[in-house]
Amino acid sequence: MTDVAMTSPTVAGVSPATPPAPQKLDDLMLAMDVVDTLRHQETVALRELDDDARKAALVERLKKLYADQGISVPDSIIEQGVKGLEESRFSYTPTPPSFARTLALMWIDRGRWAAIVAGVVVALAVGIGGYSYFVVGGAERAAEAARVEIAQTLPQALAKAAQAARDEAKVPAATAWIDEVAKRGRAAIARSDAPAAKAAIGELDGLTATLRQSYEIRVVSRSGVRSGVYRLPPGKQSRNYYLIVEAIGPDGKALPREITNEENQVKKTVTIWGQRVPQATYDRVAADKRDDDIIQQPRLGEKRRGELDVRWTLPVETGAITEW
Repeated sequence: MTDVAMTSPTVAGVSPATPPAPQKLDDLMLAMDVVDTLRHQETVALRELDDDARKAALVERLKKLYADQGISVPDSIIEQGVKGLEESRFSYTPTPPSFARTLALMWIDRGRWAAIVAGVVVALAVGIGGYSYFVVGGAERAAEAARVEIAQTLPQALAKAAQAARDEAKVPAATAWIDEVAKRGRAAIARSDAPAAKAAIGELDGLTATLRQSYEIRVVSRSGVRSGVYRLPPGKQSRNYYLIVEAIGPDGKALPREITNEENQVKKTVTIWGQRVPQATYDRVAADKRDDDIIQQPRLGEKRRGELDVRWTLPVETGAITEW
């Protein structure tokens, strides 16, 4: 008799299904996973949590969800996860702002803060250095420059200007004037009065320029221009007579001159003006022009190089006008 092996009945061609072994997870991790799953569907989950009956249905859906994944999750874990969502137990709540929290964050980000602090230190150093250089140092440099100016620069400039003027002077009157101006300049330097010393230097330069000039004072004698005018000043019975003149340089061109108008005391730089003269001089020039409308002897005076004053050929009076 043949022994027949006893086997469990099977469907032909189909092996009996063996359920997979349930996966075991740490209870805490499972609870967190449940909360995470709920949070992905937070809108639905929170609505479900509003009602006990629907909360039970949610628990069943979660059990089925994990069962379909082959994960065995005890009911207590699912309920713990649902409760955790309700209490936000597994969600991160930032620490409220505080001084300690700020220090902790600064320590974590200490590399960036070190760069910021270093930048501030450098900026302060530059600012302090700049203040020291531009304000404190600037005042010290200005004081030193003023000392050098009054002790060296101005004395040298004054001596040079005075010597240049003396080199041009050809008459004692010019030399005496130069010496007087130079003396005022030295006194200004002695009392550390830089503006007064500079004014003296400027006056000496002006004297040198005047001494270098040479020209003739000529009565204007050309068509369309009067050669003389007269005025009757208010409150006076006698007239003032003027010849219209110009300063002609060696090149034949009229030189500009600064003239004070005696009628209003206004100074103007002009190339033609009225020089006050006695009536006899006025009449003499008028007679010279009357016969042929040409002034044969137009020269009224001469300014020579090295001299300050004009040498008058005909008698003149002090005073001039710039308008007529």
